[in-house]
Amino acid sequence: MNRVVITGLGVVSPVGQSVRHYWASLISGRSGLAAPVLPAAMQVSTKLVGQVLDFDPSQHFEPQQIGLLDRVSQFAVVAARQALAQSGLSLGQELAERTAVIIGTGSGGHGTIDDSFHRLYAEASPRLHPLTIPKAMISAAASQVSLFCGTKGPAYAVASACASATHAIGQAFHMLRSGGATCAISGGTEASITYGALKGWEAMRIMAPDACRPFSRDRKGMVIGEGAGIVVLETLEHARSRNADILAEVAGFGMSADSKDLTAPDPSGMARAISAAMMDGALAPHTVDYVNAHGTGTVANDQAETAALHTCFGSHARRLAVSSTKSMVGHALGAAGALELVAAVMALRNDAIPPTINYLGADPACDLDYVPNEGRQSSVRVALSNSFAFGGLNAVLAVRKVG
Repeated sequence: MNRVVITGLGVVSPVGQSVRHYWASLISGRSGLAAPVLPAAMQVSTKLVGQVLDFDPSQHFEPQQIGLLDRVSQFAVVAARQALAQSGLSLGQELAERTAVIIGTGSGGHGTIDDSFHRLYAEASPRLHPLTIPKAMISAAASQVSLFCGTKGPAYAVASACASATHAIGQAFHMLRSGGATCAISGGTEASITYGALKGWEAMRIMAPDACRPFSRDRKGMVIGEGAGIVVLETLEHARSRNADILAEVAGFGMSADSKDLTAPDPSGMARAISAAMMDGALAPHTVDYVNAHGTGTVANDQAETAALHTCFGSHARRLAVSSTKSMVGHALGAAGALELVAAVMALRNDAIPPTINYLGADPACDLDYVPNEGRQSSVRVALSNSFAFGGLNAVLAVRKVG
């Protein structure tokens, strides 16, 4: 089997539209959460979101292209271009045919759907944009990344709610490891800060009114975010053959299903996915230094994830650094796992761990080291990135330094 490495990273996020700015914000504990900016007529109760406020499509696309891409696809293409540029890959015909695109998203073109429904129901318009379906379809972002990057290998979307990006990258990892492709552009994207989506989340009554406080006492829920994270994967042999700058190795990938409840998290399901990733990478518990947690800020999720980490790591759990970058960028749903994997790779690269901000103190059921409020310098050789989704869909990636 092939070893698989990461040679490019790309990000569009509420705290930076490049990896450099994203990482600088995370490590310094800067929050990108603020009141939602929506059309004046769209009233929501939500007080806090992780919105990409200064994203200008005209800086990235020709005028005739903008109307063909929903915001979710725009984010994905911009992040993919960043990652591809950093990787230094040149996709000639032969390599293009051996390069896959696998993109995760939970909602697809939610902006297009919201706008279309408003035209139909609020404005009584009998007509919609002729490309409504191609813009809104769940695979639109994967298609657009393939088009803009010029890939000709396998290309498809993965949709598993909040685990979508992690499942997508894991699928790409499996494809390269087995020899089904040489390179892959993979990750996740989401742009569902819309009137309709926010009203749906409000109905669940799990939204934080003031701040996202993962693992903290007095936490009150999650905050919705948006953005995209994309990575370029290559077989180690291919990367070394062209003297690429190898950022990290994907050591393992694990998946599981709870098969218990549509929305309630299950520690045993989480633990099975974590253990599967470690077993896949032949990683002993004591070799893991950092976990970028799913860490949504809901009471149930944070307790369940803490219990799962105790199960998987035993006594080493208390020596782990565990942090939730959702405290700064919100929960980007189908893009969350990719944004968090980028953070984990940067932690490896910089021997630095981003904090969990807004932390007020310990919750008795959350008793690990959550790197409260301030980032820290610390050796990171192996890191995990956890994603646990509605429906009990769990996915975990393990990355490590390449010696």
